[in-house]
Amino acid sequence: MRYLHTMVRVTDLEESLRFWRDLLGLKVLKRNDYPEGRFTLVFLAAPEDAEAIGDQPAGRASPCVELTWNWDPEVYTGGRNFGHLAYEVEDIYAACQALADGGVVINRPPRDGRMAFIRSPDGISIELLQRGQALPPAEPWASAPNIGAW
Repeated sequence: MRYLHTMVRVTDLEESLRFWRDLLGLKVLKRNDYPEGRFTLVFLAAPEDAEAIGDQPAGRASPCVELTWNWDPEVYTGGRNFGHLAYEVEDIYAACQALADGGVVINRPPRDGRMAFIRSPDGISIELLQRGQALPPAEPWASAPNIGAW
């Protein structure tokens, strides 16, 4: 057995790609539109994972995220019920600042220099972890309050 991917249903594909690709920095591996089923699949991976995946088929390579966009509007609830996705970052403070500058709410700021939580436009909880040792506590993050749920 081997892990293949995590599927997340999204309600607005362009808004979701802006978040996952443009702000979070994932790389699009593959996109397929299925007019007969009225849905689109987009597979993404973190930059280092995308390099490691190389020529493997998207969706069969691990680890990646599959965004599923159903063309007919639906309401999805309970985005947190599966837990969260986690990504390791080089500098948690810089990553959180770039996300905040892009309009993303930092639900659980990296007060400890090690861990933060954000949510995708569809309410999917995402954990960001500092690569290696935690960074020394620094403002404005050290005293930043939690916002919402993660």
